[in-house]
Amino acid sequence: MHPPHHPHDPYEELGALADTAPGEHPGPFPDEHPGPFPGGFRGSDDGGFRGSDDGGNSDGDGGGDDGRWRAWRARERTPRADHRGSRRRRRRFAALPLAAKAVVGLVALTAFVALADRWAVLYAEDKAADTLKDQLDLTAAPEVEIGGFPFLTQLADKKLDSVKVTVPDLAADRVSLAKVSATAHDIRLNTDGLTSIRGAGIPRLDGDVLLSFADLNRELGASQVTFSGDGSDRVKARGTLPVAGHDLRLYAEATIRRQAERGIATDIGGMRLDIGDLATFRPGPRASDGLHLTKKASAGLGRETRKAKALLSVPAVVQRLGVPETTVRKSLSDDGKLAELTGSPDFAREARSLNLIDLAMDNPEVLSDLGLDPDLLDALSRLTRPALADRLSLAFELPEPEHGDVRLRDVRVGEDGIRVRLTGSQLAVGGS
Repeated sequence: MHPPHHPHDPYEELGALADTAPGEHPGPFPDEHPGPFPGGFRGSDDGGFRGSDDGGNSDGDGGGDDGRWRAWRARERTPRADHRGSRRRRRRFAALPLAAKAVVGLVALTAFVALADRWAVLYAEDKAADTLKDQLDLTAAPEVEIGGFPFLTQLADKKLDSVKVTVPDLAADRVSLAKVSATAHDIRLNTDGLTSIRGAGIPRLDGDVLLSFADLNRELGASQVTFSGDGSDRVKARGTLPVAGHDLRLYAEATIRRQAERGIATDIGGMRLDIGDLATFRPGPRASDGLHLTKKASAGLGRETRKAKALLSVPAVVQRLGVPETTVRKSLSDDGKLAELTGSPDFAREARSLNLIDLAMDNPEVLSDLGLDPDLLDALSRLTRPALADRLSLAFELPEPEHGDVRLRDVRVGEDGIRVRLTGSQLAVGGS
């Protein structure tokens, strides 16, 4: 009885070839010649190969059957080595203990959960920014940064550790605050599940307001004025102010103080407008206020014969200067005596005390002789101290929140601007 015949399976032969060790003969080949290699190749005495007598080329030059044999071996070894390496890697992973596999899986799961948590934070920050933009009527959405980790756990507990909000440009009166940055703590959320946040309660908030000099210079720059710090509570203003077609040099100082609980005020002092080197205008009711010759201009009257005669030709001026009439008559007829009179320190000091605006009311032609534009003097007479102080005012007030309380605390002047610390309590955002 013949044994059962099994169909020939070529894949079994391929599997046997793949499992054959290097240098091992894979098995008999059809029409195999004697020797360990197919195609009639035999080992040579010197360790090389030689071909069969009917087609070989044993000169060692890589030609004939010997070259084909080397090419065939190169093609055969590479895929078999890759196949065996892949099988070894699978066997090594399968040989790992169960605990190591669990650690690998846990690390992968943790990374996925962390990624999902960060995505949820970004989504929540974006929604919060849009809500604040609408409620505060901002031109752009603020920056929102939610603190604490993990976020999803905090969301499930309906409580966030902290939320930092930065508003780059919050409008306040005549200027925009360069930056309002505040951090809310222990926020209580009003949510519908994990996907809908209707509002939030903020028991405590702290932050600061920056009114930068760069923004002040830009927004109040119609008068070409620049602001800079001068101590911890003072600001210097320097620049030019156009008045009646003339650009007058402006000097002023502002003292910064907190006003009530939500604003800061500025007390403007030391205001002065220079008309070249000729005169200086100080608005105000004091005797030293008004339009006066500069020290340089009053000292130069001894060399400015025409200007000196223009002053001495007005009886009211002569009376204020306290010069005897006989001395005045001699000076007007003798240039030497005129130079001697007007060049004295006492005359220069008295000349600086004259308010040229008062002089212009009755003697406008004298001011023209002094080189002053009557239209400029008329405009200066209407430029009051409050009007000029208002142009330089840095005061602002924070918007009052609908719910809760926000207050300003310390006010300090730094190199970059005016900084104010703020605090808040019992604030609410969104619906309750």
